[in-house]
Amino acid sequence: MKKSLFLISLLISSAAAIAQQRGPGGAPGGPVPAPTQAAPAAANAPKGEVSKSRTLDPDMNVVTESSVTIKGQRVPYKAVAGTQPVWDENGKIIASCFYTYYERTDVKDKSKRPLVFSFNGGPGSASVWMHIAYTGPKILNIDDEGYPVQPYGYKDNPYSILDVADIIYIDPVNTGFSRIIDASAPKSTFFGVNADIKYLAEWLNTWVSRVNRWASPKYLIGESYGTTRVSGLAYELQNNHWMYLNGVILVSPTELGINRDQVNAAGLRLPYFAATAWYHKALDNSLQSKDLTAMLPEVEKFTVEEYLPALVQGGSMSPEKRKAIAAKVAKYAGLKEEVVLQNNLQISTNLFWKELLRDKGYTVGRLDSRYLGIDQKDAGERPDFNSELTSWLHSFTPPINMYLRDELKFKTDLKYNMFGPVHPWTQDRTNVAENLRAAMAMNPYLHVFTQAGYYDGACDYFNSKYNMWQMDAAGKLQDRIHWKGYRSGHMMYLRKEDLIQANDDLRDFIKKTTPKEGTPAKY
Repeated sequence: MKKSLFLISLLISSAAAIAQQRGPGGAPGGPVPAPTQAAPAAANAPKGEVSKSRTLDPDMNVVTESSVTIKGQRVPYKAVAGTQPVWDENGKIIASCFYTYYERTDVKDKSKRPLVFSFNGGPGSASVWMHIAYTGPKILNIDDEGYPVQPYGYKDNPYSILDVADIIYIDPVNTGFSRIIDASAPKSTFFGVNADIKYLAEWLNTWVSRVNRWASPKYLIGESYGTTRVSGLAYELQNNHWMYLNGVILVSPTELGINRDQVNAAGLRLPYFAATAWYHKALDNSLQSKDLTAMLPEVEKFTVEEYLPALVQGGSMSPEKRKAIAAKVAKYAGLKEEVVLQNNLQISTNLFWKELLRDKGYTVGRLDSRYLGIDQKDAGERPDFNSELTSWLHSFTPPINMYLRDELKFKTDLKYNMFGPVHPWTQDRTNVAENLRAAMAMNPYLHVFTQAGYYDGACDYFNSKYNMWQMDAAGKLQDRIHWKGYRSGHMMYLRKEDLIQANDDLRDFIKKTTPKEGTPAKY
């Protein structure tokens, strides 16, 4: 184990943050003096106790070594848990990002070894979800459908992609253990679509240089808002850091800055409604008797060819046609025709989550509609809480704190922010889908792979298809744009069957998009 530690006289505190909270937040502190060499704080703690320090060393790491068996093969690796500064234009440390890096240790030629940069979303979420539930060498102790079990903990991940690629998980500023160091630094430096992309690209440039991985094939993977982040990063890294990628992986993507007006947004939701209604056996037998992926094409065809054109007509639609469209929408969404008509043929997601199982006394989850919730009263137009997110925080929070401190030896009393204070967040008018398209057009090596859960109501599967169609309206890049659906929700990998398949799909994508030696990047 190797540790280099610098202490700073800055006390950092962070307010408690919960999912989707939109209040202002930041980390108070004072000017940062010149760092001094010191013994590790953990070395001064009594044996068996963690450091009592709540200060953040902005530039340090702890290295441990381990191994994991993946697909029957022993994979030795080193894990680096550390921090790296964010500097301003004058070279002053203004923040620090925590990261966890896994490198396979029996590979001699790193130039041929793929490298994956992993981000989660929020904005304001730590990169914890894919780290300990999807691609990393450890996964949660949960049941096969993704629900919490006790005792809490983690175990080896026999499906990790560490056999084919090294992986770094980065926590953006104020998430995880990452913090603002200089309280005078404007929050706008970090908290906004463009600002987030800019400082993280600079951070990645430095990190790649430090670990000498410029020659490696490189991939970005992002989940949820992380897909907005990595789509913008692909262009920023290529154009301003001259770092060219082989792949961008979009897990449960956002709208990527592609505009949906009210009409399009309403229409594009219907296939997700149908998938969820099918899961809860709320459809009539003509649809319920079919398999999910056999039923959905019918709904998608109706959505594109009939439903969206009808919504465009609005009040000019004849009463007969309105009733006919309402009947089909109700049939596919598992709702009453009366409810569809009362809402002018446009069903909001909140109403759907509340209405679908109202007569049974349940709501369905936002990020994963397989999860059920119980509200204070059955009446109303939206659920009281997101049942799936409370379940996930229940599953993830104890293990990530146990794993980082106990196994990776990152000893600190800092709170690990599952969701951190990153607001106000500037919603720049940025079409990151166009950024990604431009990066693909200029880099023949670059491929894009989307993974989507059929039961995700926040970043639904049909909208992820719409992204692909609209990002490349000319259809010239479609041979490098790939899509796969899974029978779970936003975090499709929490369901064991999808964890296995999704990792296999990533493994295949990386192998297929890492060109053979000497293959030129040209059209």
